[in-house]
Amino acid sequence: MTLEQLLSLLAFGVKRGASDIHLEAGFAPSYRIRGELLGAKMEKLTPEDTLAIAHHIVPPDDPFFSDNKAEIDRGFGIAGVSRFRASIFRQRAAIGLVLRVVPFDVPTLRQLNLPVVLDAITGARQGLVLVTGATGSGKTTTISAMLGHMEKSDRLHIITIEEPIEFLLNPTKSLIIQREVGADTATYGTALRSALRQDPDVLMVGEMRDRETAEICLKAGETGHLVISSLHTVDAQRTIGRFVGMFAPEEQPAARGRLADTLKAVVGLRLIVRTDGQGQIPAVEVLLSTRAIQEAIRDPAKTEDIPTLMEKARDVGMQTFDQHLVDMCRSGAITAETAMRGATRPGDIQRALMLGGGS
Repeated sequence: MTLEQLLSLLAFGVKRGASDIHLEAGFAPSYRIRGELLGAKMEKLTPEDTLAIAHHIVPPDDPFFSDNKAEIDRGFGIAGVSRFRASIFRQRAAIGLVLRVVPFDVPTLRQLNLPVVLDAITGARQGLVLVTGATGSGKTTTISAMLGHMEKSDRLHIITIEEPIEFLLNPTKSLIIQREVGADTATYGTALRSALRQDPDVLMVGEMRDRETAEICLKAGETGHLVISSLHTVDAQRTIGRFVGMFAPEEQPAARGRLADTLKAVVGLRLIVRTDGQGQIPAVEVLLSTRAIQEAIRDPAKTEDIPTLMEKARDVGMQTFDQHLVDMCRSGAITAETAMRGATRPGDIQRALMLGGGS
């Protein structure tokens, strides 16, 4: 495949509103549009095609090719089209690629239909904020919008560590350093330890993957920095368990105490299909640090109480996924059927709609 053919294929996907573009040997190119995977009316790609595409994105002398690595992630942009995050991998003796479409412009919190309480969360200047959800739920986009809001509100030194860099932040008031694991630094841990010596106000860690990253993020949050990171978890309660579970069993009681003192918020995301068919809208779960939440984090026997505590604290900005789904259903943004498909407890959604109305 020539470079011109690749550019045309990508430009078409962006124009159609694709979120992801799949390029795999043995299949025609496919686009994920409004949550649905649609095949292009093209010839099936050959292993030679996907290798050529990979060479257009990554130089042929890259270690991925020379060292026969199994997979890599790379960010790149095409002027006048979009940025992309490329996941390049090997499968059955061929190269495969999935390209995530990343807009040039960082969207605002309002454009993403995120709750107003996120404005207050971005006002924190120390501690830990975790943005959670499944792959493709909008974690990176949400974090980038939060950083964009913060840098316009205050003069800050913001350091991001990502693998790869997706959104390019355009500073207006703040100083922003964006570092890519694999290109600018060897590992998240190495970059984080270095960042703590670079006078940061805000540290953004693309993904919290292991104990080393969790430990350094806790330390940074404890010592006067604001740390924002992501985790692949389905709700706030499981986020606490996943974070603590990164530590050895004998370390977990201390980790719970430190997390209780440091955590400022958990923002959970699930993308839900809109009633009007115009794309997806986020259902958002919000946990905020209160004394009751801190106690539930410290005591593993009380962690299961977190959803109930959140349900009862809407006056301070907390909400569960199911509460937000009910709200969106009652406003007509999503259907009752869609709400129940995206719910944590579908039966609770059904009862709430029967009692309070909703289509």
